[in-house]
Amino acid sequence: MAGKRTRETVYLVASLPAAHAQPADLQQWARLEWHIENRLHWVRDVTFGEDAHRARTGTGPAVAAVLRNTAIGFHRGNGDTNIARATRRASRRPHDLITTVTSSYSTTQ
Repeated sequence: MAGKRTRETVYLVASLPAAHAQPADLQQWARLEWHIENRLHWVRDVTFGEDAHRARTGTGPAVAAVLRNTAIGFHRGNGDTNIARATRRASRRPHDLITTVTSSYSTTQ
């Protein structure tokens, strides 16, 4: 059905008095939420297959989430914007990751 249009209604729940919940502020908060969703959760779901992961009990899910977040932060800290590409590159060069993680450096001079 090419060209079919859909409409989505999104509800925002805020615990502010109406006088403090101005439309511009609500719009900014909603966009910030989607920014987080697109920048972190989507990457975890699509690139790392988090929803399909089989760890469901104990500390497995929390540990896996920490490892995924660490990988995303590592790649973003290195200036990568395409996390899938950075992950593929890192998987072909594991020695680079090991060197980076095990090297020590001082931030003070």
